[in-house]
Amino acid sequence: VQLQACGGVLVQTGDSLKLSCAAYGGTLSTYSVGWFRQAPGMEREYVAGISYSGRSTYYEDSVEDRFTISRDNAKNTVYLQMNSLKPEDTAIYYCALRPASYSYRLSYERSFGSWGQGTLVTVSS
Repeated sequence: VQLQACGGVLVQTGDSLKLSCAAYGGTLSTYSVGWFRQAPGMEREYVAGISYSGRSTYYEDSVEDRFTISRDNAKNTVYLQMNSLKPEDTAIYYCALRPASYSYRLSYERSFGSWGQGTLVTVSS
């Protein structure tokens, strides 16, 4: 299964943005999916995860209450709705999938078997 992330653009502080992660070459429904981000000069961090069913989600503390991860298995797509964006949210955002046997809370990058190419989100002050 290959992933393609899109939706990253330049926005203003306080704006909202929705990223999409579409899967090709297979079905997404048997995988949990996560969103990571990497800011310039920083390590990549796990910001949100969703179980294969969509019933369970995880958020990193700094995005809790601002970001929402969701999925539409019929469309083979996972989304990341980002509200109240801040300059510190500026980063390349990546989606990745892993077998459903892994906890959606686990941030271990090597548990993810397929990664999208990344989409750049820039939040200006």
